[in-house]
Amino acid sequence: MEETKELLEKIKEVFPCPEQDVRTYSPLSLAFIGDGIYELVIRTMIVTKANRGNKDLHLATVKYVKAENQAKMVEILKPFLTQEEADVLRRGRNAKPGSVAKNARIAEYHRATGLEALFGYLYLTGQTDRMLELIKRGVEGLEEQ
Repeated sequence: MEETKELLEKIKEVFPCPEQDVRTYSPLSLAFIGDGIYELVIRTMIVTKANRGNKDLHLATVKYVKAENQAKMVEILKPFLTQEEADVLRRGRNAKPGSVAKNARIAEYHRATGLEALFGYLYLTGQTDRMLELIKRGVEGLEEQ
């Protein structure tokens, strides 16, 4: 039986890179990777629910990844965050991105950036189970609204 490894571990094996302290990464770097991993989780969730056309897959995904709903997810998750997680989210929220989403208010965009920074931090520190737990809780909260 093959040993199960986290995706991050496998990536680091295939693409060796020097070890770095993730806590020193800029919040926007964390948000950059967090955006990608969050979208991958959401796309995986959507695709595995049903085999549908690309347009339907896209529309179902956008419901969760648009800044407005990510901002709502921040409010859903705040009571469940550790102090460390809340600090990462705050740093991401307070970062000054070079652009703003075309369909979001600035405050929503900043909260969404904080959420993505949190997911990026959890992913890069190997806390995948915690990241998935928070995403699941957030998705369930959005669906209840």
